[in-house]
Amino acid sequence: MSEEELDHILSKEQKIVPSSGFVVSVMNTVRREAATPPPIAFPWKRAMPGLFSAALALAWLVVVGVKLFSGGSAEPPPAKLAIAFTLIGEAWRATGASWIVLALVLSFASVNLSIRLASGKT
Repeated sequence: MSEEELDHILSKEQKIVPSSGFVVSVMNTVRREAATPPPIAFPWKRAMPGLFSAALALAWLVVVGVKLFSGGSAEPPPAKLAIAFTLIGEAWRATGASWIVLALVLSFASVNLSIRLASGKT
């Protein structure tokens, strides 16, 4: 194909007309999707006990931290801090917190991977 033929083809103004059933098909799809109910709302009432207990635990940690460093005992703060970390470590081992943290991290990673794969972002 020569350059002149290509210029001649491209210089013609052609109207683009959709096929006969295209507009009807698109409008039917739009109406069908508009009629679907909205997604399910987050169950805040069921999440409230967990959120409340997390807030309570955080407040408890703040109170214990303030008492730990403002106490009038003769122990220097580094010794108090070592005792506090020892108690935290014992509680960590007693409750099996390592497995809980591992489960949370794996759950978070699998959900994020699923969302990325479903949305096409890789």
